[in-house]
Amino acid sequence: MFGYDWPRLHAAVNDLPAALLLVAVLFDLAGALTRRPPLRVAGFWTLVVGALGAALAVLSGLQAEDHLAPHSDAVHRIMETHEELAFITLGIFAFVALWRIWREKRMSGAERSAALVLSLVGTGTLVAAGMYGGKLVFDHAAGIPTEVLQAEIRARAEGHHHGGSEGDEAAGHDADSATTDSTATAGHTHAPGTPPHKD
Repeated sequence: MFGYDWPRLHAAVNDLPAALLLVAVLFDLAGALTRRPPLRVAGFWTLVVGALGAALAVLSGLQAEDHLAPHSDAVHRIMETHEELAFITLGIFAFVALWRIWREKRMSGAERSAALVLSLVGTGTLVAAGMYGGKLVFDHAAGIPTEVLQAEIRARAEGHHHGGSEGDEAAGHDADSATTDSTATAGHTHAPGTPPHKD
């Protein structure tokens, strides 16, 4: 879809709703502390859009699971936990969003407090779901085809590294310069049509 497979699409769509839901809770907290209605309104609309985005993220995640490259039992266990937390997060925020759509203009102070507490619980499960999603990618390379991962391992083994000291890097650059200079003076060739000159 649009040049993306499902794991890549899931990675592309899951950050924005997470950010929106977190910002919605911050708006609601600020509104509750300052008693400023514009902050509450901003929190309401950010929550609604974030909940819709979260539904899209969960749907794309379910598709990504079915199209994931071969993976280990450890990846499967982490994925199941990530999925469970994502469902809980979506359930909490969808419930709060629907509750507020229905009752926003008539909510009592107690109702608003209860909705805020639920949203804070949802924020906790949202952060936990994100942590497990990060483990899938950064600890286990989930979603990366085996042949791509093997090619990257080979490339890293052959490539240069930035982990050494400054002295090591300087020595490496000096060696590269010496090699280049020796190549330049010892039998290098010119492109056809190069005018005669002294090397």
